Amino acid sequence: MKSAVKGENRIAQGTAVIVFTRVPRPGRVKTRMMPYLDGEGCAELLTCFLTDIRDRLLRTGADIIVCYDDGGDGKAEPLRSIFGSKVRYIPQRGSGLGQKMEAAFGDAFRLGYTSCLLMGSDIPEMRTEEILDAAAGLERSDIVIGPSADGGYWLIGMHSPHGCLFEDREYSHGSVLEELIRTAEGSGLTYEFAAEHQDMDTPQDLSSCRARMRGSRVLRDSHTGRFLRDRMSISLILPVYNEITTIGRMVSQLEPLRDDFEIIIADGGSTDGTCDRIPDEFRVIHTDKGRAVQMNAGASAAQGDILFFLHCDSELPEDPAGEIRRIMAEYEAGCFGIAFHSGHFFMLTNRVISNMRAKYHRIMFGDQGIFMTRELFELVGGFPEIPVMEDYQLSLTLREMGVRTGMARRRIYTSDRRYPKQTIPMLRLMHTMYRLRRKYKAGVPADEIAAQYRDVR
Repeated sequence: MKSAVKGENRIAQGTAVIVFTRVPRPGRVKTRMMPYLDGEGCAELLTCFLTDIRDRLLRTGADIIVCYDDGGDGKAEPLRSIFGSKVRYIPQRGSGLGQKMEAAFGDAFRLGYTSCLLMGSDIPEMRTEEILDAAAGLERSDIVIGPSADGGYWLIGMHSPHGCLFEDREYSHGSVLEELIRTAEGSGLTYEFAAEHQDMDTPQDLSSCRARMRGSRVLRDSHTGRFLRDRMSISLILPVYNEITTIGRMVSQLEPLRDDFEIIIADGGSTDGTCDRIPDEFRVIHTDKGRAVQMNAGASAAQGDILFFLHCDSELPEDPAGEIRRIMAEYEAGCFGIAFHSGHFFMLTNRVISNMRAKYHRIMFGDQGIFMTRELFELVGGFPEIPVMEDYQLSLTLREMGVRTGMARRRIYTSDRRYPKQTIPMLRLMHTMYRLRRKYKAGVPADEIAAQYRDVR
C-alpha cells in the first residue's frame, strides 16, 4: 500500500465525483450537533459544508453527481440551490449505508463513467488538490481511500464496481476502515490512501475545526469558517464587589447586549447594595471575595465557547461581540485596546504603553477585557487565585506557553478613578505600579505585593 502522489491540475475526462449527502433541512440533518446548534443552525451548517465542497470540486473539472437522501419527500430543491442545474442528481437507494453507496457507484458507472470517487458531505476542509490526487491514484490502484480520524473513511474511489466492499457492513463503529482494508486485501484489490480528514459530526468536532481554522486563512475565509466564527458563543463574566457607583452604568451597557452574550455577574459579597441594582433578568452568582476567585467561579458557571472577562468600570465599544469573534477566528486569546476619557498627556502615554505591551509583548491586563477559548482557560487552570496580579500572571503563563494573542481594533474606555489628577502624584503612582510588576516577576510573593498595592491604590 502507498500514499497517493500529487495529481494533475484537472481530473481526466470520464471521472465523476459523487457527493453523498442528505438534503439540508432543519431537524433532519446534523442532529448530533443539537442542542449546541438548533435545527436551523444544523441545516445552515450542512449548507456551508456543501457550498465549500462545491467550490473546490468545480476547480477539478470533474463531473459532479449529487446522490441525496431527501428524507422521504422526494424533493431536492435545497441541493439544487447549492450545486445548480449542471450537475446530476440521483436519489439514494437501498436499506443501509453500504447498499446506498454500492447503488450510487452502480448508477454512476451505468452513466458511462470509467472511474468514480464518492465522498461524504461532512468534510468541509477537503482541498481541491486532494481530490486530484485521489483521481490520480486510481490510475495505479484498484481503489483509493480517504481515511477519517474516527476510524472510518470520508472518500472511496474505484474504476469498476466492487460490491464486496459494501456487503454486510456496519458503519457506526471505529473499525470501519480496518474492515474495508481486510476485505480489499482478501479480494486481491490494490489500494492506496488519500488525505486523512476529520468528520464534522459533534460540537467537539467544530471546536477542533476552529482550532485548525486559526492556522488557515483559506479555512477562515470559507463558508464553513465564517459560520464557525459567527456562531461562537460568548460568556461575559463580570466580577463585582461594592460597585454601587458603577453598576448602574454597566447594567445600562449590558441590557442591549443580552442577545450577544451569556452574561454572568459574579458578586464577591457586596455590602453596599450593588446586587440590589442588578435587574432580575441578569444572572448573578455569589462567591468568595477576590477578583480571581470570582472570575473563575463565573467561568465554571458559563456555557460559552469564549470567556470574556470585564471590569465593572469599563465602557464597551460598539459591537463588542463582533470584535471578539473577529479576533478569535485567528487567535486563542485576546483583549481590547484600552483608552481613557482623560486628555492628560500622561494618561495618553499610559494608553499607548498599555496597548503596545498587549500587542507586541502579549501582556494583557484585566481592564483591557481579556477573552479566550474555554479550552485554553481550562488548560491554564484559570486565573491564579492570588490577591493581586492574577491577570499579569495569566498573561505571563500564556506567553510562556507560546500562545499567540490578538487585539481588537476598538477600545475599551476604563475609568481613571484610581489615578490622582495632579501630574506628579500621577507619575509617582504609575512608577510604583511598574515597580510592583517588576517585583512580582522577580519572585516577590503576591501577598507582599498586595500590601503595597493597597497602599498606593
